[in-house]
Amino acid sequence: MARLAAIGIVTRDIAASVRFYRLLGLDVPEPGDGPHHDVELPGGIRLMWDTAELMQQLDPEREEPRGHRMALAFECESPEDVNATYARLVETGYEGKKAPYDAFWGQRYANVVDPDGNVVDLFATL
Repeated sequence: MARLAAIGIVTRDIAASVRFYRLLGLDVPEPGDGPHHDVELPGGIRLMWDTAELMQQLDPEREEPRGHRMALAFECESPEDVNATYARLVETGYEGKKAPYDAFWGQRYANVVDPDGNVVDLFATL
């Protein structure tokens, strides 16, 4: 049986993407100049970044996806932490897609956009 071992992010700029995810609390070393970067997260899953150019080289027929291309959700420590994390990202210059709100499913919820246009969810139990 297979197990999930890695999550990949295709990016135009690995360093810019890494900076964004560091602001969300990931401990990611500084990337080199290569087209691939990865880190092992707690629990053993790897988070990987690959340049769009590398992906095109590996799959010459690849077309740039449209719309919601992936979903990553970050659990915050509290509803207040959702607010603070969202504010920190927006103040740093990242796009806030949906400001924090109390969702009907019992979570404080918000959406921010990473440097490649991927929507990232922030949440905490109310």
